[in-house]
Amino acid sequence: MKKTIDARGLSCPQPVILAKQAIEENERVVVIVDNVGAVENVRRLGSTMGREVTIDKKGEETFHIHLSGGPATNDSPGKTPDTPAEKQSNRHGSSYVVAIPSDTMGSGNDELGAILIKSFIHTLLQLERLPGKIIFYNTGVKLTAEGSDVIDDLKQMEELGVTILVCGTCTNFFEITDRVATGTISNMFEIAETMSQAERLVTP
Repeated sequence: MKKTIDARGLSCPQPVILAKQAIEENERVVVIVDNVGAVENVRRLGSTMGREVTIDKKGEETFHIHLSGGPATNDSPGKTPDTPAEKQSNRHGSSYVVAIPSDTMGSGNDELGAILIKSFIHTLLQLERLPGKIIFYNTGVKLTAEGSDVIDDLKQMEELGVTILVCGTCTNFFEITDRVATGTISNMFEIAETMSQAERLVTP
């Protein structure tokens, strides 16, 4: 079965996310993109997933990326591929913790940093393994407040079983406690304990 994805105009990492989902479910996939960055990202994804990749340039800024080789399967002897319900269940119970100390990602340009942290959180939601917990502190707590661009993603992760801890001292400092729209208002003891017990701690 062939699946065509029109990812023109979509920012990173959306073309890769859409391509990955399609590759897992279809024998042949064509991804249409409009920039060389997306071409390279999708090409590397296809190679990593063991697919044959060919690229056709259709215009000045239009590329068709062909990925073939069949959908991903579980190659373990005697084991059938996961059903959609099993795949969803397997996303839970992860022991890694994500700590987000800022409403931007990286340093240098805050406007770019705001774009990156939004992209990072949205990408977390697409991963096969969700974090067990996400901790927000310092200006990171602003991402959990009403009007945040990532509220919908955070709420969806919470519904999928991810625990979201929000530093109460920080929300009080920024006077947004009554505007926190997702997660649990927490304290430094719980935050420190969660970090110390995490098998892996990820900080973007």
